[in-house]
Amino acid sequence: MLKEALFYENLENCKVKCNLCPKHCVISSGRRGICGGRENIDCKLYAVNYGKICATAVDPIEKKPLFNYKPGTSVFSIATAGCNFRCKHCQNWEISQSLPEDVPFSELTPEDVVDLAKNYLCEGIAYTYTEPTIFYEFMQETAKIAKNNDLFNVMVTNGYIEKEPLKKLSIDAMNIDIKGNSEFYKKICFAELEPVLETCILAKKLGIHVEITNLIVPTYNDNQKDIEFIINFVKDELGVDTPLHFTAFYPHYKLTSVPSTSIDVIKKARDMALNAGLNYVYAGNVPFSAGYDTYCPDCKSIVVDRFGYQKPKLHLDTSSKTPKCPKCGRKIDMIL
Repeated sequence: MLKEALFYENLENCKVKCNLCPKHCVISSGRRGICGGRENIDCKLYAVNYGKICATAVDPIEKKPLFNYKPGTSVFSIATAGCNFRCKHCQNWEISQSLPEDVPFSELTPEDVVDLAKNYLCEGIAYTYTEPTIFYEFMQETAKIAKNNDLFNVMVTNGYIEKEPLKKLSIDAMNIDIKGNSEFYKKICFAELEPVLETCILAKKLGIHVEITNLIVPTYNDNQKDIEFIINFVKDELGVDTPLHFTAFYPHYKLTSVPSTSIDVIKKARDMALNAGLNYVYAGNVPFSAGYDTYCPDCKSIVVDRFGYQKPKLHLDTSSKTPKCPKCGRKIDMIL
């Protein structure tokens, strides 16, 4: 299925400029942008990845990870191949660094995806695994139909999307990666940090539920200054009730010689964030049960008890619209 792309402009000599993400690729006729999913065909830009779904799964929402949004629900996850980053440590590099026609795929319509989600008794749809921004047209259409069918929409993203496209998405929740400092983005991701931070701030302003993930890579972004930067950005720009996930790195792709992140590093980062005043700080990819539970910020009681990806146990007072701690009555910033 060929679909004319949104957010582009025509230039001289049959070139087009893509304005979907901050890369702003200028694409000659017959060529593609860096993501591999958008091609200039006869002086028009097309989403050549439209409907070419290379990955599907039924996931617990906690796997995204989203811990303070609809805990215990399941989502139908989809992806197409390609990405607008070139991360050296990507765990899904087999599909993120491939062209959409070079990996096995099923050709689906947005209606197909919504029907599958409902057939699998999922409460929502997740656009994930690669970078969903690059299959924007398919995601936008699917999200609208999903919403009309009482399904929610979540996006797991690197945050590399321009403001206008983000504003026109029907997305309820986002987990956005903040991967490191500016140097990390340039050397490891071949991208820029600032547009990612701008996406985080805009998403919050748009009323989207936002959670942040920072994958800690030993020797690259694991020093105290790097971790403090993430913590301070979340605290100052997004608010202390914004969930922050510190997750452990395991050797992947082009960083196979880098050691895995130790549990002590993850624990220290979490402690730093809690001591800085953040209320919901989680650990990921490590055997650290306390890092997976949600605690009342005031009395420190467990209000959501998690064990792996099993359905979590909720210990919440839900007698009013806003969930509260049953012990002290403190409002818990969570969407059920």
